Amino acid sequence: MNKFFISTKNLILSKQRTLLSSALIVALMIVLSSLFGFLRYRTLANYFIKSDLDVFFASFRIPDIIFEILITGALTSSFIPIFIKYKDDQKKLNESISSIINIISLCLVGFILIVVVFADQIFPFITPGFSPSQLTRVILFSRILLLGQLPFLVLGNFLTGIGQANKIFMASAIAPVLYNLVIILATVMFAPSFHLLAPIIGVVFGAVILFLVQLPLYFSSGFVYRPIIRFTKALREFFRLVVPRIITVIAAQIDATVDLTITTLLQSGSYTTFYLAQRLQLLPVSVIGIAFGQASLPYLTEVYQKKDMEEFKRIVTESLLSTFFLTFPIMAFFIFARTPLVRLFFGGDKFDWSATNLTALTLSYFALSIPVHSIYYFLTRCFYAFLDSKTPFLVSVFSILLNVGLSVYFVFGLHLPVWALGASFSISIFCSVVLLLTVLAKKIHGLGYKLVFLETIKIFIATFISSFFSYYLMKVLDGLILDTSRTLNIFFLLLVGGVCYIALYLFLAWMLGVREFSLLMKFSRKARAYRQKFVEIYTDIE
Repeated sequence: MNKFFISTKNLILSKQRTLLSSALIVALMIVLSSLFGFLRYRTLANYFIKSDLDVFFASFRIPDIIFEILITGALTSSFIPIFIKYKDDQKKLNESISSIINIISLCLVGFILIVVVFADQIFPFITPGFSPSQLTRVILFSRILLLGQLPFLVLGNFLTGIGQANKIFMASAIAPVLYNLVIILATVMFAPSFHLLAPIIGVVFGAVILFLVQLPLYFSSGFVYRPIIRFTKALREFFRLVVPRIITVIAAQIDATVDLTITTLLQSGSYTTFYLAQRLQLLPVSVIGIAFGQASLPYLTEVYQKKDMEEFKRIVTESLLSTFFLTFPIMAFFIFARTPLVRLFFGGDKFDWSATNLTALTLSYFALSIPVHSIYYFLTRCFYAFLDSKTPFLVSVFSILLNVGLSVYFVFGLHLPVWALGASFSISIFCSVVLLLTVLAKKIHGLGYKLVFLETIKIFIATFISSFFSYYLMKVLDGLILDTSRTLNIFFLLLVGGVCYIALYLFLAWMLGVREFSLLMKFSRKARAYRQKFVEIYTDIE
């Protein structure tokens, strides 16, 4: 038994040595975490109607703003490069990282106190379309999340940052799975008695678990926390990086809050429709874009510090093509299979047909952004590797202003329903990626535009042809062969359609000579290597 625990610890805390293996580990665990996340949404849809879910999801808006400012803004993009830079100097590492953690923690306490005290004044402003009873519940749930969930979520992400800086991804990837599982169990067990309070309690306990399961990352990191704040050179570098990044995050959160405000003024359930469609669009973006972005930052930082610009160019070009190869077919599938996808992931007992159709339509407009949204995270990491957070900040602000302007115009000017918010997002993220690519090409003195263009055309052709045939195959299966009033048959419809779609896409990619086809072979070899490692560890336990 002792050997079992030692082997498990070694596997979870193992360091990754290549960008591909790191991205693979993060992507696989994000898939698992996302599946539990969507099981959580389906569980909620089984127990609560759309207006109740509006309240539940809106309760996270202010806690999410604080979390994004402190973690996405102050920690994720700035913490890892500084940790890597000073990890060989133990004294500077301990002083600098401890100071960063303590400053962020003090800011967290300040934010929580302010929002808890003034919640009664804040929420009526951002949710003007909610009824008094809805507003009362949103305020109560938000206070619970601020005091019970947010501190552990922030502390857990400190540990995630330490793990990623040391190229340890497995432990941090397991934590969200357990987080979602606790929420699901709390909902199933206590929703009949405590109603919406049940998943809120699950969120709080899930955050505690997320923190505790990552504690081994701290003890294995070599970093020793100290309760100090010292204005070292690293801390000055941190502030120089973090200020524009935080402003970027604030702008993005204003954008997300505007979406909430707009949807509360539309028909009841619009925020739930918007929120769920956006979450489903983020599934492939998380698995491919965010995972690759998280895994790439330590490698990009090391390559840049060596001033190996040719290697940097190669990584950028191959990453763009690999991302397009994986995301173009996903984008098309999310468009032509949108209704069965929504029914599978969110088709709970209280999620009616009108909600399904509107969520599916909104999803299709969000899906248009999947390829560019996926490479957005990688491109921003390229700039963070240069210790340049100003450029992503300026581009992001432009994109956010464009998104807000288009959203307001589409809804209040053209009187379009909630799907228009998905369209405005896709337009704005496309513009931001074009700007980031343009600036990055100047920084690294050119990109392989011709190669990227030609390969992208091949990928588009393979996607279009395979989508055309797969769409009509699913139309034939739906109703004529499979009774899709049952969830199991919806799953089989998507499975058969998806398998045929992928097989045809890969065949066409091979026929057209798409060079990224070799990526699958690399993934296959990595998967076999990890499976062999797993088998060797666990079959030898006495």
